[in-house]
Amino acid sequence: METDRQIVCPHCGAVNRVKAGRPAAEARCGACKEALFEGHPVDADPAMFEKQIARSEVPVLIDVWAPWCGPCKMMAPHFAEAAKVLEPSMRLMKLNSEDHPDVAGRLGIRGIPTMLLYRGGREIARVSGAMSARQIVDWANAQLTQGA
Repeated sequence: METDRQIVCPHCGAVNRVKAGRPAAEARCGACKEALFEGHPVDADPAMFEKQIARSEVPVLIDVWAPWCGPCKMMAPHFAEAAKVLEPSMRLMKLNSEDHPDVAGRLGIRGIPTMLLYRGGREIARVSGAMSARQIVDWANAQLTQGA
């Protein structure tokens, strides 16, 4: 039986309840009226990162990257392509480790790009290194299946 889900708006951070049976892909934020999912990764600042992980009932996949990182630049379009496949069953976000070194340090990031997968407010998996869109989708889905 499907239940209502809480989904955090990537635009304003409001927590929205999406009714059971209602397609999340069509849902809009009750506060700012923007779409809750748009098929592309969301840039995360520390507050949005924390709120998405703590309050959203959909898994959150974070790409920790930096603008000077060649493999990060190479993976960016693949991560965007993966968002088209994985949303709305998963939120994809990008965290710039150069802009937010405190968050990257707290997360124990030692190399980039690194992807972290969260569900229920806790990290369930991580992987470092550039991947193709298919590899990202397959890895994220496999981790969710293993952690179920």
